[in-house]
Amino acid sequence: MSLPSAEKVKWKSSTGEPVIAVDNVGIEFLTGRKRNLSLREIVYRRGSAHQKDTFWGLRNISFTVGRGEAVGLVGGNGGGKSTLLKMIAGTLLPDEGEVKVKDGVAPLIELTGGFSGDLSARENIYLTGGLHGMTKAEIEDRFEDIVDFAGEKVRDGLDLPYRHFSSGMQVRLGFAVITCLDEPIILVDEVLAVGDAGFREKCYQRMEGLLAQGRTLFLVSHSQGDLLRFCTRGIYLKAGKMMADGSMEEIMKEYMEDLLGTPWVRPPEFVNDPSR
Repeated sequence: MSLPSAEKVKWKSSTGEPVIAVDNVGIEFLTGRKRNLSLREIVYRRGSAHQKDTFWGLRNISFTVGRGEAVGLVGGNGGGKSTLLKMIAGTLLPDEGEVKVKDGVAPLIELTGGFSGDLSARENIYLTGGLHGMTKAEIEDRFEDIVDFAGEKVRDGLDLPYRHFSSGMQVRLGFAVITCLDEPIILVDEVLAVGDAGFREKCYQRMEGLLAQGRTLFLVSHSQGDLLRFCTRGIYLKAGKMMADGSMEEIMKEYMEDLLGTPWVRPPEFVNDPSR
């Protein structure tokens, strides 16, 4: 499959050298494949007249992100937002182009946070910290802070298999662990939609503190309030293509008017607040 090259859309960051550079990236998926092909099928179908039914999950995507930027990704379901985050995290590799990430990444892309369901919550804390380069002593030093943030229900279940946790408890622990890491880049995908209002406010305060430290944030959310609260820049993806890259408010306006076909109205809580 080939498409004409798209003109690259780049945001010129004022924060110096990019920490993330996405250069003409594309990733191709099989269409309607409900199971993996067997080795026999792969061998005998290779070079046959039957072509694979594929689609591009992302194509011709280019941008750079400077240190300390807070970027919101918007677009409908299937637009490629989560796929892009996974490519930045390194859990998906592009079929075209290149993704360069200069600093370490702390991803919270799924509710499980990449944790193992068979391990206990306690074991997952140590495993995740170790995978991100922390020593046992460093993890022990932050252990109580992590558990305090996650809450009493998580504390009571620290030695239970992680798979026995509710989705809300999984998010609490995942967010607490990921945001206690020292990685300069944080990737968050929709997880703030889970949990009660009190916990969400704790998450908001934690994220504001991380941004104040100069961390780089990528946030995927269907909440206009969350995106406008944290992000100064937005990227709009639609059907795997990059539609626009600009200020968060400009991108939100373009996306919502494209989606609804009516003029965008700023959320009431942001109308009279010049800092947002």
